[in-house]
Amino acid sequence: MDQANHPIPVRLDLLRQAMRRHGLDAYIVPSSDPHMSEYLPGRWQARRWLSGFRGSVATLAVTADFAGLWVDSRYWQQAETELAGSGIELMRVQSAGGTQHVDYLADTLKPGQTVGVDGQVIALASGRGIEAALAARGIGFKTGIDLLTEVWADRPALPTAPIFEHLPPYATVPRADKLAHVRSEMAKAGADWHWISTLDDLAWVFNLRGADVNYNPIFLGHALIGRDSATLFVAPGKAPAEVVDSLKADGISLADYSDIGTRLAQLPAGSTLLVDPRRVALGLFQQIAAGVKVVEAINPSTFAKSMKRDDEAQHVRATMEQDGAALAEFFCWLEGALGKERITELTIDEQITAARARRPGFITPSFGTIAGFNANGALPHYHATPESHAEIEGNGLLLIDSGGQYLGGTTDITRVVAIGTPSAEQKRDFTLVLKGMIALTQAKFPRGTRSPLLDSIARAPIWADGINFGHGTGHGVGYFLNVHEGPQSISPSTPPDAHTAMEPGMITSNEPGIYRPGRWGVRIENLLLNVPAGTTEFGEFLAFETLTLCPIDTRCVDRSILREDEVTWLNDYHAMCRKRIAPLVSGDALAWLEMRTAAI
Repeated sequence: MDQANHPIPVRLDLLRQAMRRHGLDAYIVPSSDPHMSEYLPGRWQARRWLSGFRGSVATLAVTADFAGLWVDSRYWQQAETELAGSGIELMRVQSAGGTQHVDYLADTLKPGQTVGVDGQVIALASGRGIEAALAARGIGFKTGIDLLTEVWADRPALPTAPIFEHLPPYATVPRADKLAHVRSEMAKAGADWHWISTLDDLAWVFNLRGADVNYNPIFLGHALIGRDSATLFVAPGKAPAEVVDSLKADGISLADYSDIGTRLAQLPAGSTLLVDPRRVALGLFQQIAAGVKVVEAINPSTFAKSMKRDDEAQHVRATMEQDGAALAEFFCWLEGALGKERITELTIDEQITAARARRPGFITPSFGTIAGFNANGALPHYHATPESHAEIEGNGLLLIDSGGQYLGGTTDITRVVAIGTPSAEQKRDFTLVLKGMIALTQAKFPRGTRSPLLDSIARAPIWADGINFGHGTGHGVGYFLNVHEGPQSISPSTPPDAHTAMEPGMITSNEPGIYRPGRWGVRIENLLLNVPAGTTEFGEFLAFETLTLCPIDTRCVDRSILREDEVTWLNDYHAMCRKRIAPLVSGDALAWLEMRTAAI
């Protein structure tokens, strides 16, 4: 787009005018909200509105004569396209969560100048790091100014979707028991109060769900939990009468979403408040009453939420069977329709969502479907649009990354399938990725192993061919909650801190890949459950149980580079898929399942 007709330079000019009014020499716009969310309601899509970049992770920094967007390698190609003509420079970083934008500002600005950010959308820990880096160069840091309220005239309002309860049998632990667990952990920390802002923690503790964020069944809110009281802060009218009564029966009161800062300011002097510095906003933290002692530690609910109980795991297994049946019906349709009707990447999304919607317990997709044919598959976070998408025809590889939110669990799966005849090089890439996925699946490791340390197991077969990929191998997955969940993360960019330890019941994705820009991409993804694997003189060990049930396209496999034990794993996996999915499908879908799970 020609810069003269591009809306972004106009928006940046408005921002710079506001910066001058407030005496700011630079302004940082993160991809965040007051809850440190990954996926944001429209009101906090400020970075997207100001830059035009649609990816989920990036940081915009603006000075009087420069604007840069710091983006990790997953989004470089997408950002290059979307920033064209905007006047914003693409700043390439090697990993998500980097702080290179802070280093740039510290190196560029002069002592006595000032950087601003909206403290309501930056984590306490991040804000401290920025302030320290800037202070070392004599640069000021202001956090009390939200410039977007001045320059974004049609900024969206807060979402209004109602809250609903996650009920038995899928909610297997009463909220009273969850509150008791949180209070027990508070007592261990010597805390009288605990403040929660992260939305999946709120949903888990209170057995509530919502629809305030696309694909994630969560709602906007905060909570303040005392030793014998609990207050949930949500917008007026979001909780139906029956939910209000249910909460009241468990000793939980409701307050206005906007009142959390006032309540933090009213905490009694001498009391102790437990907060997670990575999961609360700096701006709200600054409102805590003087005289309140603060204890900083990871939210107790974050650990508890990540370790699924045996009865929850059983619901997830049943959900995976239904999801696998939906995928069998979808892939049966796809193979039958190729060459007979026009199919695009957009059609893939429509059909796969329709197949899931026919399954019991399905609520929504768990993220926007990624369907990328050939070159588009080389973009790890590609999304087809009505304006830009490919038709599925000819020869090559189709990458489909999709998932569903069900009452009994959250699914996330990537499969790559042959369209026409894949090339020998495509088959080799596919098989190397499969080898990496199998290697991690078969790993056995001591309980408490830091999750990032497992990443190289999946990469080793890919590294052996002189290839690497730019994203992590795996992320935690929620239980009818966020498709990306912590605290575990199988990624080289995640520090191996104590809170990343692998524990029984955690569900993590396993999704190595190979991406050849402009040509094709391969990613194969299953979800894995941490299960006990025995105790020796060296301690407890864990292994992975594969949860995802969907055939892996053997038409893309180069059998000559698979070891016999890898062939055995693949055949055994397909036998399990056939056994568990077959009772849920019939006719053509059953015939497709039997064909695609045949031993090689």
